[in-house]
Amino acid sequence: MMRRVIFNQKGGVGKSSITVNLAAIAAARGKRTLVIDLDPQCNSSQYLLGEKATHGQNNPVLEPNIGNFFEEILSATPNKGLMGGLGNLLKQKEKGLDAFIHPSNFERLLVIPASPELGAMEHALQSKHKIFKLRDALRALDGQFDEVFIDTPPAFNFFTLSALIAVERVVIPFDCDVFSSRALMTLLENVAESQSDHNASLEVEGIVVNQYQSRASLPQQVVQELKDQGLPVFASMLPSSVIMKESHQKNQPLIHLVPDHKLTLAFNQLYDEMVTR
Repeated sequence: MMRRVIFNQKGGVGKSSITVNLAAIAAARGKRTLVIDLDPQCNSSQYLLGEKATHGQNNPVLEPNIGNFFEEILSATPNKGLMGGLGNLLKQKEKGLDAFIHPSNFERLLVIPASPELGAMEHALQSKHKIFKLRDALRALDGQFDEVFIDTPPAFNFFTLSALIAVERVVIPFDCDVFSSRALMTLLENVAESQSDHNASLEVEGIVVNQYQSRASLPQQVVQELKDQGLPVFASMLPSSVIMKESHQKNQPLIHLVPDHKLTLAFNQLYDEMVTR
C-alpha cells in the first residue's frame, strides 16, 4: 500500500485539487484508493462527496469523519490511577479507520471526510501524545487499499505531522510564486526534521508545479532556480485552466469530467511519473 501526503504550508496552491485528481486517476486505473482529508476546510471531502460533505446552517457535518476518529482516541485515553485504568479496560476498543470510510460516486475511490472541528481538538491530541495514532491505524488497513492520498491543512501542525509520520512519500504543490519559493525551504526543513525524528522512511517524492504558465518568463525562471538547487521537481507540470473550477462545481474529478482535456492529460503524465520513480 503506497501512502502519500500532499503538503504545503501555503494555502491556495492546489493541494485538494491535486490530491483528488491523482487519487481519481489511481482508482480509474484499477487501484483501490483511499483519500483522507485532514484539512478542516473539508475541500477534498466536498470535491468528492458533494453537498452531503458541505456543512452549513441546514446541513450538518457529515459523519463519521476523521474528527470522530480522533475523538475516539481522546475518549479512550486511560485515566490516571488504578480505578481509572480498570474503567478504561471496560470501554469499547478504538475503531479502526475502516469505520470512518465513505464511498464516493466513483468506483474504487473511497473517502474519510474531514471535520471543521479538527482545530478545536488539536491541543488535546498533542498534549496526550497521540501523534502516532494515524500511522498505526493506516498500517491496520494494509491489504485493503493499493494507494492512500492524504490532504493536509496549510500549516505544519499536529495533523500534518501525523500524516508525515504515517506515509512514505511527500508531494509538494508549488505555484511559481516568489513567496512560495521562499517558504519552500522552511517546508523542506520541516519534512527533514519529521524524517529525522519520527519517520526514517519518509521521502520527498517531488514538487508539483501547479498553474504553470509556460509562456511567462517568471514561472520559467522560478522553476529553473528550483532545479538548479537540485530539488526534485516533477517534469510533468499542471497548466492553468478554468476547467478546474467546473470540476469542483460538478464534484467530478477531471478524469471523469473531461478525460481528454490538456489538464487531465497533464495529471495523467504526473501520475505516470510518480509511479515510475
